Amino acid sequence: MKLDPSILRALSLDPAATTVATHGSSGFNATAKISTTLKTGTRKHFFMKTAPGKDAEIMFRGEHASLNSIHNAVRSLCPASLATGVSDDGNAFLVTDFLDMSFRSSAGTQQASSAMSLAAKLAKLHTTPAPIPVGYSKAMFGFPETTCCGDTAQPNDYKDSWATFYSENRLLAILTKCERNHGKDAEFRSLVEKTANAVVPRLIGDDHLNDGKGVTPVVIHGDLWSGNKGKGQIGGEGPIEDVVFDPSAVYGHSEYELGIMNMFGGFGKSFFDEYHDLCPKTAPIEEYQDRVSLYEL
Repeated sequence: MKLDPSILRALSLDPAATTVATHGSSGFNATAKISTTLKTGTRKHFFMKTAPGKDAEIMFRGEHASLNSIHNAVRSLCPASLATGVSDDGNAFLVTDFLDMSFRSSAGTQQASSAMSLAAKLAKLHTTPAPIPVGYSKAMFGFPETTCCGDTAQPNDYKDSWATFYSENRLLAILTKCERNHGKDAEFRSLVEKTANAVVPRLIGDDHLNDGKGVTPVVIHGDLWSGNKGKGQIGGEGPIEDVVFDPSAVYGHSEYELGIMNMFGGFGKSFFDEYHDLCPKTAPIEEYQDRVSLYEL
């Protein structure tokens, strides 16, 4: 396997000291491990995804920005993304710090007892205000890049209202995509529009949440289920600890994260008890489960 020269340039690597080999698997792209020896003599490893086409380029730009948004807020939660672009051979690529998940708990003497749990890390992510976007004077709901949940591209143009963003950029955007791919269905459109226009403002309207104070946008992983979490070591340094990967981030309501987590499972009562001790449920608390159910759509 040969590493494209553009990727060597993007990472400033010496081709004579660098190798690449297939590593892992993915349903959407080819994956590989890049290994190199730095000028200091240190061995360094990277993880790379490649795929052809414009859709892959969009997907990787979104994942690059997503990983770095999470990493900047909670450094030990996910690897940093180091480069993305289109290689000389025309394929899109994404290169991140190598996430070594080959360890087994039975051999886990390296597991740091002081390392934060996944619940604590996620709570920290969800209580850290999202950065103010470039060109804006306040925090907004949205994201600087289009992101993909699976292979579905999600528009993330900024809105100053969370209810507006969820209605327009999620529910109605997915409806439009469904109609484009599968044809129109009047009953289905009516149900989605009623949800967007009546249920959304009733449950997550800015004048309803937190006694009319609304919610502060935080970084959301966006595709957090049991298959996108694990235990590993980031970049060959530090302890083995809880990590996440393959994000589809957005600046949004913290409870939006919990919709997909609840839908696909893998997070038990003890996880949510610890998480909510650190990141309390949004008021009105009695409507919490209704909001989580809405976010499963």
